[in-house]
Amino acid sequence: QVQLVESGGGLVQPGGSLRLSCAASGRIFSLRAMNWYRQPPGKQRELVASITSGGGTNYADSVKGRFTVSRDNALNTVYLQMNSLKPEDTAVYYCNALNLASINYWGKGTLVTVSS
Repeated sequence: QVQLVESGGGLVQPGGSLRLSCAASGRIFSLRAMNWYRQPPGKQRELVASITSGGGTNYADSVKGRFTVSRDNALNTVYLQMNSLKPEDTAVYYCNALNLASINYWGKGTLVTVSS
């Protein structure tokens, strides 16, 4: 089992920045990728950014150049640095972990609201 806890969400003005954190515990040695998803109000959940155990990263086109995913292996924590935020970035952001058996684990989510 893997437990994921997100933090760092909140209200920010357009153009502002936030950093989300996802602390992982449990059988983290079995993880092969960690991902950030988001679900805007009334819409489906979508993949925002991924980071593999080897440090490779991928981003949705909508956030490329604005968001950066990183990890601190010593702290078992993954981060999502979000810059130049737009109202359309408003969503509940979820941390996801994928293990070697392709089993998904999810955090409970953290709300990001971009509004003036």
